[in-house]
Amino acid sequence: MSHEQIAKELAAAKERVTLIYAFNATGKTRLSVAYKNATKDENGAHAGVYYNAYSEDLFVWDNDSENGEVDVQLDIRKSNLNRFHSSLTEDDIRSKLNRFRPDYRFDFIPHDNPEDGIKSVMFFDEVADPNDPNIISKVPRKISRGEERIFVWCFFLALFEVEGWADKQSAHFFIDDPVSSLDDHNIFITASTLFDLIEDHYEERKFVITTHHIGFFSILSDWLTKGEKASKFKGKVRVCTLSLKVGEITLENCRKDVFLYHLRLLQVLDKAHAAGELKAYHFALLRQVLENVASFLGVGQFGYVLAQIGIDDADEVANIVNTLSHKKVYYFESDDLNADALQTFEKVLTGLKEKYQFVLHTPSPVAPPSAPLKAVEVA
Repeated sequence: MSHEQIAKELAAAKERVTLIYAFNATGKTRLSVAYKNATKDENGAHAGVYYNAYSEDLFVWDNDSENGEVDVQLDIRKSNLNRFHSSLTEDDIRSKLNRFRPDYRFDFIPHDNPEDGIKSVMFFDEVADPNDPNIISKVPRKISRGEERIFVWCFFLALFEVEGWADKQSAHFFIDDPVSSLDDHNIFITASTLFDLIEDHYEERKFVITTHHIGFFSILSDWLTKGEKASKFKGKVRVCTLSLKVGEITLENCRKDVFLYHLRLLQVLDKAHAAGELKAYHFALLRQVLENVASFLGVGQFGYVLAQIGIDDADEVANIVNTLSHKKVYYFESDDLNADALQTFEKVLTGLKEKYQFVLHTPSPVAPPSAPLKAVEVA
């Protein structure tokens, strides 16, 4: 199949939410463009809105090199979205950013003509005068690549709520990999913001979500199909993979014979455990593995699997795994694990590996990203 054929299939699908794990070099952004073209009306107008590489490319650093980086700023390239900027405030963005607990402040710098929207964003630290603590200065700074990506994602989350754009192009959201350059903890915070967006809008519009990140994919899949709110999405979610086979792009539903992502999850968990980098969100991945094994064995609850791998207090451990898998843990509590939780994690992971003898090969290095796409038009 071609990307254009897959886009037409997705556009015609009855599911409200399609979650796609896309292997490297399979053309996630190309699929988003094909979907945009497949869903335009007869006048060429966009039916939905998009977040993809084109969206991220609207934000470019001006390092102010000629002045010693005194006024470094994040410029926003002009696009057809600038006309909606006037409805955005810094507080709109901050309300989205709060989950990520940023350590910086920021101000919008508008164009001279208000209709042109926001020209750039200045990030800064507030520093008190050593001689007079009541005098606070703004010291410009450059935020990290990951912080930048989080800011851009939150900017678009706020922009989705502005009248005249997403409420007019209201057929669908196409979200392509909003987790590039993020560490694992922030990836799961991003997953929670996207889940909230889905929950708020899935009844009146479609969602197509693509990602290369196995953890991001698995957590969203778990919340949509097995989580505490999964019942509302029953029959409305499709979970699948985009892959390249014998020179052809294919879109396949996730079955055990198609995508054994529990092995990939185990690789992630084993690596984090060996490096001493286990965090609370790793319990969410561990739960996904346990549920996959339970499904394979034909049982409904993963507590059965815990008992099979030698966990004496299986019900208690199941409660611990469920508690630490809750999405609110990622942003309302510390992501560090205490000694008891670490011991529980190690006991379960070791039991799984010993009981079922999984062969965990070292994952192949992630391919470097392709050259950035140039933004001309943003849907």
